[in-house]
Amino acid sequence: MSPLDARRLRRLALALPLVLATGAQAELVVLTDASVLKVSAFAVDGDDAVLQFVRGGSMRMSLLRIERVVDDEVLPDPEKSAEKLAQSGLAYPVRFAAGQGRPISAYAELIYETARRHKINPELVAAVVRAESAFNPRAVSSKGARGLMQLMPATGRRYGVSPSELWKPERNLEAGVRYLAFLADRFQNDLPRILAGYNAGEGSVDRFGGIPPYRETQGYVRKILGYLGLDPESALASPPVVVAS
Repeated sequence: MSPLDARRLRRLALALPLVLATGAQAELVVLTDASVLKVSAFAVDGDDAVLQFVRGGSMRMSLLRIERVVDDEVLPDPEKSAEKLAQSGLAYPVRFAAGQGRPISAYAELIYETARRHKINPELVAAVVRAESAFNPRAVSSKGARGLMQLMPATGRRYGVSPSELWKPERNLEAGVRYLAFLADRFQNDLPRILAGYNAGEGSVDRFGGIPPYRETQGYVRKILGYLGLDPESALASPPVVVAS
């Protein structure tokens, strides 16, 4: 194990008791100011979210204040699984390279051109779109994420895309790929941490020193590594389902 990996595991060991102490039947709402609220229920009501708190009480707030909503269920042995995932994608070429072809998927040309413009591997973008929406530009989650790359309105606004524009494939991809490029810069092209950041937020990756212990996030990372043929235990490494664009 490298000194860097050892430091990451030490940070995870320090942060994990705080997570375990709060229990598993809740969700973490990450706000745009990087603060985190623990809630027992989360519901979208128009342009707002209604939060029910674990200790009682509720709050209504604009979706534009919310970056992420993540299930805080923790895996039984998160350090071991996180370390395995962290090693699986280290050599993957996150950046765009000359001569790369179009992905075999819906929106192939749009994905390719957006990825090329922001210097991200188009195959990675296609894998994220597959995991997030199965290439459905009208997809919407129960948490309020929208479009091809399932962006929250706050993330779209961060990159100059309004909530109503998130339904447009070209605008959704513009914001989503720019976010992937931001994560690639922040995490020095470390694919597992980039994917963990896309799912749980970059602050969560910083806080745990690597892939967070959440079942949802580790499952998300494993799914996309499988799509890219990087997880030998995954049964997901099959050709993408192509839907009409």
